[in-house]
Amino acid sequence: MNERPNSTETMGVASMVRPENAPPPLPVAVVVPCYKVRRHIDDVLAGLEGKVARVYVVDDCCPEETGKSVESERYSPFVKVLYHDENQGVGGAVMTGYKQAMADGFEVVVKMDGDNQMDPSYLPALVAPILNGDADYTKGNRFFNIYTLTSMPTARLFGNAALSFISKVSSGYWDIMDPTNGYTAIHRIALQSLPLDRIERRYFFETDLLFRLSTIRAVVWDVSMPAVYGDETSNMNIFQVIVDFPGRFASRLIKRFFYMYLLRDFSIGSLEAIFGLASLLFGLVFGALHWWISISTGRTASTGTVMIAVLPIVVGVQLLLSATGFDMANRPTSPLQRRLRPSPLGRG
Repeated sequence: MNERPNSTETMGVASMVRPENAPPPLPVAVVVPCYKVRRHIDDVLAGLEGKVARVYVVDDCCPEETGKSVESERYSPFVKVLYHDENQGVGGAVMTGYKQAMADGFEVVVKMDGDNQMDPSYLPALVAPILNGDADYTKGNRFFNIYTLTSMPTARLFGNAALSFISKVSSGYWDIMDPTNGYTAIHRIALQSLPLDRIERRYFFETDLLFRLSTIRAVVWDVSMPAVYGDETSNMNIFQVIVDFPGRFASRLIKRFFYMYLLRDFSIGSLEAIFGLASLLFGLVFGALHWWISISTGRTASTGTVMIAVLPIVVGVQLLLSATGFDMANRPTSPLQRRLRPSPLGRG
C-alpha cells in the first residue's frame, strides 16, 4: 500500500460549506474500497461530506484510476486517498483502510462500497449501537423490511438468503441475516483483537470476518436498511462463488467448533455434537452397507438390521438439533469494548 504525497489531505479548504444548523460530523471514519467505480465515487463522497470526520478512498490498483480522479476533484481534507500497487481484492482494500483509520486514532470505522448502493442517511443508525457501547460490529440487513425487497433482483434475493443460512451455521451468529451486505461498522477494540492479515482478501471476506468475530466473542447487530440498485455491475464471479464458498464455509464451521467447543470450552453442546455426528454417520454407513448387500444378494434385510440403522440416525439427528439449539443460545452478549477497554480505576 502506498500513500501518495499529494493526497487530498493537503488539498486546501472544503469544497462545500456546511450550513450553520447542520449537525456536526460523526466522529467516525469511512473506508471506501474502489475498483472500477469511477462513475459512482463522486456521488458517494458527496453523500458523506459533512457527515463523517474522515473518508479513506482505497484505490485497489483500479484500472480507471479512481484515486487520481478523487484527487483531481480537490475534495476537502476529510478525504484521504490510499493506493495499492497490486490488486488485493475488496477485503484487502478494506483491511488497508482499517489499519490507516486505527493509525489515525479513530474508534469506529465504517465500510461502504464505492458503487453508490449504500445510503449515507442510514450511517447514524449503523454506528449508534457501537457509539452507545451495545455492539462491537454492526452490518446492514436488507431482509428486515419485506416491502423493500422488491427492489432486490430475484437472483440476489435467493442467493443471499441461502448464503445467510450457511453463514449462520459457520459463524454462530444465528440472529444475523444478509452476511454479504458490505455496509458495516466496527469498533477499534474489535479490530485490534482480530488477525487482520489472515482475513480473506476477496469476496468471501465479509463472511470470514463474521467467523473471526465469533472466535473473539464480539457482539454483532443487524441494522435494517434497504439497498439501492442502479446501473452498477457486480465484479463478483457467480461460478467462483458456487465452487469456492461451500468449502470455505465448511472449513470455518470446523475451525469454530474446534476453537469454541473443544479448545476453549467443553460443554454439553460439545458432547451433543460429537455423539450426534458419530451416531448419524454410523447409522448412515451401516444402513448403506446393508442396503447394498440386500440389493446384491436379493435378500431382504431383517427388522433388527433396519432398526440398527434407523435408530442411530434418529438419535444422531436429535442430538445435532439439540447441539444447534445450544449454539444458538451461546451467542455473546457483552461487547468487547466493555470487557477489554482499560478501566480508569486501574490507572495509577
